[in-house]
Order: sequence, then C-alpha cells, then structure tokens
Amino acid sequence: MNSTVTVKFQTTIPKAVREKLGISVNDALEWIVEKGRVVVYPVHNQFLRHQGSVKVGTGDVTADIQSARENRLEKYR
Repeated sequence: MNSTVTVKFQTTIPKAVREKLGISVNDALEWIVEKGRVVVYPVHNQFLRHQGSVKVGTGDVTADIQSARENRLEKYR
C-alpha cells in the first residue's frame, strides 16, 4: 500500500491499515526511526474512553480564582 505526502507533509493512512490496527479519530501515532526506516505505532488513549462519565455542574470561575488566591495568601501569613 502507498500513500502520498502532501506539500504540508501530511498523508492519509490507508483504510485497511486503520482497520487492522484499530486506529480511529483522535488517536495518536508514535513515529520511531529505526535503521533508516520509519516505524509507526498507534497510541490508543484509554483515558478518553471515560470522557463524560463524571458529571460536573457549572462552576463560578471568578469565585474559584479568588478562593485559590486567598488560600495561597494563607500560606504566607
């Protein structure tokens, strides 16, 4: 299988390779040069599988910043 490198140094991973390695959108690739060859490993981010599983409410960023500043000041008093 071949793919072409564009003027922006981008390339497309052939569909058969993506399917065989289980590569999907937002997966990272690790590129290693070994003996004049490039070896590419998929890095499946297990952490993102838990995205959305922790429910959080809306926060008050201004109050959080103020609280953090006050806590930091207490350290020096």
